Amino acid sequence: MKGLVIKNTGYWYTVLTDDGATIDCKVKGNFRLRGIRSTNPVAVGDRVILDEGGRVKDEGCWITGIEDRKNYVIRKASNLSKQSSIIAANVDQAMLIVTIKYPETSTTFIDRFLASAEAYRIPVILIFNKTDLLDADERHYLEMMQALYETIGYKTLAVSATEGTGIDEMKAIMQGKTTLMSGHSGVGKSTLINSIIPGANQRTAEISDAHLTGMHTTTFSEMIRCEGGWVIDTPGIRGFGTFDIEKTELTSYFKEIFHFSKNCRFSDCTHTHEPGCAVLQALEDHYIAQSRYQSYLSMLEDQEEGKYRSGY
Repeated sequence: MKGLVIKNTGYWYTVLTDDGATIDCKVKGNFRLRGIRSTNPVAVGDRVILDEGGRVKDEGCWITGIEDRKNYVIRKASNLSKQSSIIAANVDQAMLIVTIKYPETSTTFIDRFLASAEAYRIPVILIFNKTDLLDADERHYLEMMQALYETIGYKTLAVSATEGTGIDEMKAIMQGKTTLMSGHSGVGKSTLINSIIPGANQRTAEISDAHLTGMHTTTFSEMIRCEGGWVIDTPGIRGFGTFDIEKTELTSYFKEIFHFSKNCRFSDCTHTHEPGCAVLQALEDHYIAQSRYQSYLSMLEDQEEGKYRSGY
């Protein structure tokens, strides 16, 4: 029997079988030890094989295998530096929900997410939420941010979950696709999902007044039917460390840096100090944003310190 993993609570997996049944499942212990160095070897979005003859205390089935993945999004586990955490598998696109304030999403976080998505060939749409809270200066900064990422080649959308601005555009983009929705806690993911999917009833909460940071309201990953497809809601993430990216590959996951790197004097240029570096020249000429270059350097530094290890 086969099915789709639609919920992961960290202990149980809910699987929608091909015949339409919903079954709670666990992963067999020996399956966990197949060299998958991850805190969650099975992820929401996985197509899995179930043991029909096996039951877990008469309550569910065992998951005995995973079908080949089209792609997945993976990050460094927050408390286990040698392990990874698979956020979701088999997605058509990702929507990264970001905010200019309440809370502020850093460009470094955005760029790390984008680089990881590039590595796994997942298109990303940047959704700037809470536009109703912005004053004139902040709206100008928002427009600059949108211009920056659209120039690079990413689609952006300014929305307000509370006012309903941009919701129809989001629905159109999500039509018929499996969409991963991610971002910091407090950026309004759950409120957006409730606006897009009537009856979703995702929990929401106000951000912390003391620190202007979000509080976790989504505690597990879950797939929800949406606009002829699925939306994958995930717990808010604070940081984003990426696995399986080699130092020599990092350049190719920053679109504009890769574009100029083709003209560097040396093929193994790291774009930090080498003579004849076309990237450094483009940075000086303002063809590459300083924020993007700093994000590249921060990920390069992670590589040099050995923070990223192979996830498998």
